[in-house]
Amino acid sequence: MKNLIPLLFITLCLAACDSGPKSMEVTATAYTSSERETDSTPFLAAWGNELKPGMKSIAVSRDLLELGLTNNTKVRIEGLEGHYLVLDKMNKRFEKKIDIYMGTDVKKAKQWGKRKVTIYWQEQTEP
Repeated sequence: MKNLIPLLFITLCLAACDSGPKSMEVTATAYTSSERETDSTPFLAAWGNELKPGMKSIAVSRDLLELGLTNNTKVRIEGLEGHYLVLDKMNKRFEKKIDIYMGTDVKKAKQWGKRKVTIYWQEQTEP
């Protein structure tokens, strides 16, 4: 019985450190590949990923990086179909925010506006 107590303690600690699915409410806006909204390389994301109209990707505020929302993390956004990949980072001034990539469709981005959504992801594990 004495030998089981340390084993039980380790098992409980590992369960508490679970890297299972995570969720969080964030503010979601939208952006496009226009120099006015980005910079002189509107199809190049912060990690060097190439953005293409039609792809499902998001930019995340830098505080979310610490929560596991890093390059190529799959994210599900409440109310939207499919999964989105984290491919871009936002300016340091933003917190608890995502920016949904809308290709070159400025009208669609404006229609999206600014909303509160819940996002879901699973932390990537190192190989």
